[in-house]
Amino acid sequence: MRGYTAHLKPGRTPVLVREGFSWAAWLFGPLWLAAHRAWVPAGLMAALTGALWALFPLPVILVAGFGLGWITGLLGQDMRRWSLDRRGYVMAHVLAARDHDTALGRLLTFRPDVAAGLAALLR
Repeated sequence: MRGYTAHLKPGRTPVLVREGFSWAAWLFGPLWLAAHRAWVPAGLMAALTGALWALFPLPVILVAGFGLGWITGLLGQDMRRWSLDRRGYVMAHVLAARDHDTALGRLLTFRPDVAAGLAALLR
């Protein structure tokens, strides 16, 4: 079972964020953050990466880049949650499910009002 947090905002589809390490965030760093609309962390990570490339020799860049990627993998989902909070989403539930679809199904079971709002958005 995996843990998910459900973030809700009136008039928007619910956003589910998985708990734990993100390999995609580790590999793609600022691009992964930008794809999830975490603009401030993406900009800071890109600036930090650029500063590494501008100021240090290649061996230091490789070690520091690995460490920066690891930190992004560990904290990437938390940066997404922070960005969702800044955009007005409220963390409404913590769910345990095998996958994203099952977590969404559990959310809609717990919150029928979200199901009705989601149906209205899909029309």
